[in-house]
Amino acid sequence: MEMSKLGDKIIKSIKDKGESLEGEMSFFDHLEALRWHLIRSALAIVVFTILAFSFYTWIYNNIIMAPSKPTFWTFRMMCELGAFLHRDGMCPDKINIKLINTEMAGQFTLMIDSSLMIGLVLAIPYALYELWRFIKPALHEKERKAASGFVFYASFLFLSGVLFGYYIITPVSLNFLAGFTVSESIENLFSVDSYMSSVSTLTLATGLVFELPILVYILANLGILTPKFMRETRRYAIVIILIIAAVVTPTPDMLTMTVVAIPLLLLYELSISVAGVVQKRKKKRAEELDAS
Repeated sequence: MEMSKLGDKIIKSIKDKGESLEGEMSFFDHLEALRWHLIRSALAIVVFTILAFSFYTWIYNNIIMAPSKPTFWTFRMMCELGAFLHRDGMCPDKINIKLINTEMAGQFTLMIDSSLMIGLVLAIPYALYELWRFIKPALHEKERKAASGFVFYASFLFLSGVLFGYYIITPVSLNFLAGFTVSESIENLFSVDSYMSSVSTLTLATGLVFELPILVYILANLGILTPKFMRETRRYAIVIILIIAAVVTPTPDMLTMTVVAIPLLLLYELSISVAGVVQKRKKKRAEELDAS
């Protein structure tokens, strides 16, 4: 009997330790899962970076340098719009951008950095998919349904912002900055790093700004942001958007500034609608809980 009781105690002790280890392993399992999600995201960035590096000459001439040429799509549309409205000054004949390299390894560094930037942009949708796969198991069924389109909407908004920044904000800003002079005695010579920094910053920053509805959705779910607050502060938002549009466009050109400002205003209104939908869902859930 004593041997039997001793055996039962040993088995119980092993089970208790096994449960404890299982609990600890579940935490490490989460870390392991996160590690693999990060590894797969990093591999996607590496793959797209290698592809960009392989076709870099074409990418540099036809994508990176395209916004600095008068034949760029945006400038051609501005020319047609200027002809239609009978307005002079909307069609740039020449963009005075002369690039120089001041470092021994500058061009090689440029090739690597810009390839990595392109790889990062192209891999964003897959990275968001990996993020969703990691978060999804921790959500309840209703939360999964509510956030089921996260990857699509976040990727769509980001890529839309990148395209808007590339085709609208970047060429208009380059045209203005390249032609702006304090004195005729100063010649504008831009380093290739400065040019790349301007293009990538304007493009990626616009992509992040277009994620505003996603940010509002998260903050509204946390109860930090409400549609009422956003409507009350709309006038301040309009002023900020107009200031941003004025900064990135030539100040006297009100038409171009309006073209930049309108999508940002629409984005803000969309964010208000998103906050309203979240508030209605939260109210409906509260009513269901009260009824039950």
